[in-house]
Amino acid sequence: MSNRNSNRLKQHAQRIMRIWEKRARDEISASLHQNSLILQNSLPQYLNQLVDELSTEIERIPARIEADKLENTRISKQHGQERAGFADYSMTQLIFEYHILRQVIFQVLEEEAPLEPRERDIIIDSIEQAVNDAATQFSRTLRDIQELFTVTLSHDLRNPLNIIRIGTQLTLRRLEQGDTHANIAAKMLSAVERLDSMIQNLLDASRLRSGQSLKLEFEECSFDRIVRDVVEDLSFAYGDRFVIVSDAEIRSKCSPKEIRRVIENLAINAVKYGAPNTPIILTLQQIETHISLTVHNEGAPIALDAQSILFQQFRRTVSAGEQTGWGLGLFLVKGIVEAHHGTIEVESAEGRGTSFIVKLPISPL
Repeated sequence: MSNRNSNRLKQHAQRIMRIWEKRARDEISASLHQNSLILQNSLPQYLNQLVDELSTEIERIPARIEADKLENTRISKQHGQERAGFADYSMTQLIFEYHILRQVIFQVLEEEAPLEPRERDIIIDSIEQAVNDAATQFSRTLRDIQELFTVTLSHDLRNPLNIIRIGTQLTLRRLEQGDTHANIAAKMLSAVERLDSMIQNLLDASRLRSGQSLKLEFEECSFDRIVRDVVEDLSFAYGDRFVIVSDAEIRSKCSPKEIRRVIENLAINAVKYGAPNTPIILTLQQIETHISLTVHNEGAPIALDAQSILFQQFRRTVSAGEQTGWGLGLFLVKGIVEAHHGTIEVESAEGRGTSFIVKLPISPL
């Protein structure tokens, strides 16, 4: 079996890279912004690896095949990671680079004679594996960059936001009740609190997406007191629409701040998407080994296909309409509930309204 094409690939590697770079610049728009497509990526290493795979002088024992595969994967991941660092590169452009490379390799190696079937299969298999590995690494690296950006931006935003909050609070203390400026300051403070909540949602969503758990501080909680406090606060903004149905005092271990976020989110969603001027009922019960909280609203039901995406991040149902927000609320609610080792589900049907049901285990005090 001839070793001719392995030697030709080694001999013409620089030429292949030049042809590939010219085509990449002509056919891939993102490449126009890069000073060099060769020095900054892993193509030379990849071609050297392919030279060895085509060689008939190297015994293709299982250990050598596995070693070549691992090296191919390492080189391809390096390429995918590099491309993810370029703002203009997309997954489609990354994959197209490999398609161009395959065409150029065949073009150069078959100038004198067609490749043998074995050689074509080696090249095609190698490039397909490289595409898969590079695309996987590209996606992972891009996700990490986006999460780092989100966390950094969120932290940077909170510093000036805290200054605005403190300044507005001090202004409110100096203004008399009923003063027009006091009303404006109160609205400003409310807007700051909403923005701070959105930033916290982004931070928590980033933690959950990266596989981290939320940082919760558990303590003894009075669930019925938390529900009453939330309803009291929300009544100022949304009126006396909230009805509490609760057993006697219900206590357990929880993170009170996060449980409050769960109740607030579900209650505000009920206001946004429920029928206007109808009661929103919060039912709190202790049932054997768990605590049950149900938030119910009247109105049009949530379609079954929409129910399947309710708890996904950045996903909003068609019924969300013009409502504002990140689309993170229910995703975070689910994360908080699961951090308490609980569950959340939705029941929604025509004529019966919609209920979100949270179940949390009772922890010994």
